[in-house]
Amino acid sequence: MGKTPVRMKAVVYSLSPFQQQIMPGLWKDLTTKIHHKVTENWISATLLLAPLIGTYSYVQNYQEKEKLEHSWGNLTKPFLFITRYKHQACRERMPGS
Repeated sequence: MGKTPVRMKAVVYSLSPFQQQIMPGLWKDLTTKIHHKVTENWISATLLLAPLIGTYSYVQNYQEKEKLEHSWGNLTKPFLFITRYKHQACRERMPGS
């Protein structure tokens, strides 16, 4: 019981450097393929994008409010509080009020 050699044919695939059409089917009717994907999956796309867009807009709004809160225009708030406190203290000290 000896081993007998078996001849096998090997198939080698290679891409010629002179081949111009590597993946012609990928770019064929690209706009039609994109339109088809969007129209069939618009519910999934909406459910994915709506929370992302909502979170992004919320963060942008929050950051804008923080910037406005710490801007120069709002530096008058402590002074208004101090002024009110002084007026209240003066009223308490005044006799007959």
